[in-house]
Amino acid sequence: MQPPAPDPFEFELFRNALLSVADEMALTVHRTTYSSVLRDNLDYSTAFFDARGRMIAQGFSLPSHLGSMPTALAAVLRRFAGEIRPGDVYALNDPFHGGMHLPDIFIFKPVFVNGELVAFAGTISHHTDVGGRVAGSNAPDSIEIYQEGVRIPPMRIFDGGRRNETFFELLAMNVRVPRMVMGDIRAQLAACYVAETAFAELCRSYGVARVRQLTDAMLDHTERLARAEIARLPDGVFAFEDYLDDDGIDLGQRIVLKVTVTKKGDGILFDWTGSSRQVRGALNATLSFTKSASYCGVLSVTENPIPNNDGVFRAIEVIAPEGTVVNCVHPASVAARGLTGFRMVDTVFGALAQMVPGKVTAAGDGGNTNISIGGYDAERKPYIFCDFTCCAWGGRAFADGIDGNSHMFANMAGQSSEVIEAENPLFVECYEFIGDRGGAGKFRGGAPYRRAYRFLGNEATISIRSDRRDVRPYGLYGGYPGGVSMNYLTRAGGETQVYPAKFYDRLRQGDLFVHETAAGGGWGDPLERDPEHVLRDVRNDFVSQRAALELYGVALLPDGRAVDRPATEALRARIRAARGWSKPPYALREPPQGLPSAAEPTRSLSEDRK
Repeated sequence: MQPPAPDPFEFELFRNALLSVADEMALTVHRTTYSSVLRDNLDYSTAFFDARGRMIAQGFSLPSHLGSMPTALAAVLRRFAGEIRPGDVYALNDPFHGGMHLPDIFIFKPVFVNGELVAFAGTISHHTDVGGRVAGSNAPDSIEIYQEGVRIPPMRIFDGGRRNETFFELLAMNVRVPRMVMGDIRAQLAACYVAETAFAELCRSYGVARVRQLTDAMLDHTERLARAEIARLPDGVFAFEDYLDDDGIDLGQRIVLKVTVTKKGDGILFDWTGSSRQVRGALNATLSFTKSASYCGVLSVTENPIPNNDGVFRAIEVIAPEGTVVNCVHPASVAARGLTGFRMVDTVFGALAQMVPGKVTAAGDGGNTNISIGGYDAERKPYIFCDFTCCAWGGRAFADGIDGNSHMFANMAGQSSEVIEAENPLFVECYEFIGDRGGAGKFRGGAPYRRAYRFLGNEATISIRSDRRDVRPYGLYGGYPGGVSMNYLTRAGGETQVYPAKFYDRLRQGDLFVHETAAGGGWGDPLERDPEHVLRDVRNDFVSQRAALELYGVALLPDGRAVDRPATEALRARIRAARGWSKPPYALREPPQGLPSAAEPTRSLSEDRK
């Protein structure tokens, strides 16, 4: 006899109980992890799945993992179909067997109740190191997967409750910081055990049959929500291209990211045909990552929140040709694929901004920059500093871009200077916003920041994964593009040199590395910005008086404390005439001709340091 249909109160109680389980998993990882990558950067996710591998709840973690965890669990189910037993735990990281890149290790634990498989608990964490040729395992200039670290196909790491010592010994032997990596794996395992206990209790309270019915109802409800929200969006076909500067090997060869979004009725299709073929460098992404970027775009423009579970995926189709940078094939290198994911979101936003202009930001800083510094202390103990720095959102249709905030694809926090200095042979000499970089607009792009790291050890390697050096963050609807990213390296006692956006080198004691993030693009015509807002930016050092004049057409009184209204009106009229726009351009990657580049700071780096 079928149990009765759930009433709304029972349904909500059960749904929130499941979400609480996924969130408690995330908190468990945070409380028990060893590495700053998880503790401070928050580069991990947790989720819960039913026995068929459908994601039913994701913890408060990264949108970039939306499409990856179901894909990884599907690989486990294919490999171990009919052989899954109580006490098993499975792991994988291989991009060509369900993973994304090697530092991201997935761990799944099946949940049994009275001998019956009812669910899976899953975690994914970015590990500080998984071996390979570069400390941190995240080099952008590797040319094949074999250079990037230890590959883990879907495998049992606990077999019927018995620990697979071979796996743990082999992994520990091939990573530079085994204590940290093993500690973070134990944090993932702890989260899975917490979920197993909590879900088993739910099954005892409701009964397994009722849990299945409520789970199916959850997924169907989410699909209805997703389709209803998608149906409210305008129908049509919307295409956009964005570009990565290069792959760090074939310098100057731009990498095309192209998406065509087709919206019809209550369904939406993201077609990535036209994107570049997979590249030699490590920027190649798996299809699961491309799905995550596409899902993120949809969920960012809906009116009402939609749960992150399998129901929402039913309404969104993603196509990406094999052998491209957005769906790579073996033996592509993938370590730095994070950059491509962030830029795929920028590409999606460029298309969706044509569909729903008021709901999409201009381009942000292009995603986080990965800074990896690794070496050995005086006692030959290894250390690795791995940080993901991110900063600026693009301007919005109703407000400025956010200053000092993570890209929405990753919800990641930067590490504090005090923690960096306490755990590594580094001294942070400055950590500051930079003026005149945010894209000018009716709503200004977010300001970037500069951080300088003085190396205090004897010798180390440094690997940098950044972008937006050549292809600036685009502005929307007349907004100007944001400023570019920069890398500077000053050898002890030497001169400052500009380094490429992606590079690998060695550090010696006293060397100073400085990274400047890219800025957000502006939204709307800068000449429509409220002059009082420009004055506020000038007084807060986000905009110089020169930029106020030349980019915004705002003249200040001689004391700089108030706007000269008549002079401002006259100046704006002259700039409009010089531009000659019949209407604001949709997307700007370069400022209008005859205007100064907002990417150029008003003070040089050396002047800033004096």
